[in-house]
Amino acid sequence: MLNWLEMSAAALGRGIETGDIDPVALTQAYLGAINSHDARDRIYSAITSERALAEAQAASERARAGQRLSPLDGVPISWKDLFDSAGVATEAGSDLLNGRVPTRDAEVLANATALGMVCLGKTHMSELAFSGLGLNPITATPPCVNDPDVVPGGSSSGAAASVAFGLAAAGIGSDTGGSVRIPAAWNDLVGLKTTAGRVTAKGVVPLCRSFDTVGPLTRTVEDAALLLSVLEGTKPVDLRGASLQGKRFAVLETMALDQVREAPMAGFERALHRIQSAGATLEFLQADEVAEAMALTAPLYTAEAYGEWGEAIEAAPEKMFDQILERFRAGAKISGPEYVAAWHKLEVLRETWEARIAGFDAVLLPTAPILPPNVERLMTDQDYYITENLLALRNTRIGNLMGSAAITLPTGVPSCGLMMMGPAGSEERLLRLAAAAEFLLP
Repeated sequence: MLNWLEMSAAALGRGIETGDIDPVALTQAYLGAINSHDARDRIYSAITSERALAEAQAASERARAGQRLSPLDGVPISWKDLFDSAGVATEAGSDLLNGRVPTRDAEVLANATALGMVCLGKTHMSELAFSGLGLNPITATPPCVNDPDVVPGGSSSGAAASVAFGLAAAGIGSDTGGSVRIPAAWNDLVGLKTTAGRVTAKGVVPLCRSFDTVGPLTRTVEDAALLLSVLEGTKPVDLRGASLQGKRFAVLETMALDQVREAPMAGFERALHRIQSAGATLEFLQADEVAEAMALTAPLYTAEAYGEWGEAIEAAPEKMFDQILERFRAGAKISGPEYVAAWHKLEVLRETWEARIAGFDAVLLPTAPILPPNVERLMTDQDYYITENLLALRNTRIGNLMGSAAITLPTGVPSCGLMMMGPAGSEERLLRLAAAAEFLLP
């Protein structure tokens, strides 16, 4: 039974299908692990035991009757604390939303429930999702699986921790600038960033609606593919026969390889070598439009974030962590014409980017140029906080700015991920490529 907590979501689903695993017993095992874990209150903001057991009982009855709703029917997962859940606090890691209890589930949570997923509870996150570090002194900072003294990555920090520590079969998070991919990479998981607008964000607490996306953090690429289908209510992509033989990859040099530290570069180069050995072609790529787009980060992100939250923030600024508060307030300095001009420019840059990468199967880059930073130093050294926060999100933000789909998978070097990016709507292709690459990397 203890081995269940180490199995992939897909393997658990197959066990339920064959009758070897009972969803109720599986859910009880997860709830027991959660409640006995030393970091329970740092990972989960709410544990929905009653709901989970009721959903598991229904899944068990369907399994016995041969009426399962999906390959993951009866599998327990966690939800980042910005997905509305009926009757359960959804506070997005912020005291500004303390006591906020929605009356209905977010649409993706409702979709997942309708296909038999079991909701274990809600996980902690960076405050209002506006940091890639996962540090949250206001509510909780979850642990990183590889080092107790460092941050886990954010903003889907608890989502990653719940999976990495065996407290959920998968976690559902959101990604606005890297918030699925950074915690996935730093906790040696798979993280899928979906194309903006592909997966509904109705009932999801927003940060920047233009960039917000919903995606899973999982143990395997197969799990990510199955979770995407559950979130959308669609048929999962077929990963059988996936191969890298004859594939053509671009290795992005512009910005993505600047200031990459020793361990992430080692993991990246190791992954490139194995991909090339599997019969793929690698070509190094310069793309000036990436640098131009990155220069638009401040007017686009901070302006929209402050436009979303400025009124609530200024009504009670003392409730916020000062570093997050300062980042939001930077958006107040961006004028309306500046914001509109930035969007117009980005649309042109996106067209240039998609034309440049059209001949490649995917673009490769290190998921993060740094390892997870030290918690204590982040709290006491402001310059270190700013530098590490910006570097943490730099590579992942390229995907958000360029409107791309992206996936990160472990390289075999702890807390170092390989990211594959493709044009908008290329999730199925990326999942097949990642499934093939996954077999090459321990």
